[in-house]
Amino acid sequence: MKETGRKLAPWLRKRLSPRADTERVRALLEEFDLRTVCQEAHCPNMGECFARGTATFMIMGSVCTRNCTFCAIASGVPRPLDPDEPARIAEAVRRMGLRHVVITSVTRDDLPDGGAEQFARTIRAVHESATANVEVLVPDFGGRLNDVDRVLEAGPEVFNHNVETVPRLYPEVRPQADYGRSLGVLAHAARRSPPAVVKSGLMLGLGETEDELAAVFTDLLEAGCRVLTLGQYLAPSEAHHPVVEFVPPERFDELKARALEMGFAAVASGPFVRSSYHAEAVAAAVLGRRGQKQGSTSGEQHGSRS
Repeated sequence: MKETGRKLAPWLRKRLSPRADTERVRALLEEFDLRTVCQEAHCPNMGECFARGTATFMIMGSVCTRNCTFCAIASGVPRPLDPDEPARIAEAVRRMGLRHVVITSVTRDDLPDGGAEQFARTIRAVHESATANVEVLVPDFGGRLNDVDRVLEAGPEVFNHNVETVPRLYPEVRPQADYGRSLGVLAHAARRSPPAVVKSGLMLGLGETEDELAAVFTDLLEAGCRVLTLGQYLAPSEAHHPVVEFVPPERFDELKARALEMGFAAVASGPFVRSSYHAEAVAAAVLGRRGQKQGSTSGEQHGSRS
């Protein structure tokens, strides 16, 4: 794995999985003409997760209408939605034998509902054809809560929307997003009855401070977020936002302990953690307490759209 612009920290060197071990997932994705954020966002965990027979599906194409400076996914004018995509994802989930699947998307500000109905159709299709919990990692839908409701009414077990970084860094990292808007989406999801498990995540190493992180943790808890992920930001290219710091593993451990002490029900924290990396294990810690289906497989993700 290569980090552009500066020498990679030694704890960020990861052994690559042999391509032969990942062929089953690659072949299935090609058969069903599906995209994964693992591939599109250059996730460092892709080989590991593909070798485990998992992937994080990315719906609504591979072109995003926003241009966040941390993200590897192309920005531009997307193609029209594919009406058959939900059914193909559901069949792929069934064929892969997944019991916990993560579905994310590019941001589609060009669509009147931001793609909320496509999310809802995909959730329903998976629930109808496979025995799987569904975790969605959604954009902010421009803050339109009726579109958030459309997704929630389809019944995802986990509702994830990443705040990504601290509010001070939004203008340079997420110029078309709004921190308060993202908190509003999470808070609205947490107020729903019956509620989905509400989850969010941040990248570290963008220049955030300790006090800023603590403030975001507090904001997320007050919004009703119960699950938190913390991972190291890695710049996809020299044209993207630079890495300010490689956060050591022990600091991730300290932040996890702090977040749990503050009141999060589950926290995944580490240099290679991404929003849906081993998401089934994180979700099971919360879903199991609610008597819902527990997952056993999932995928990985980074560079989520918001």
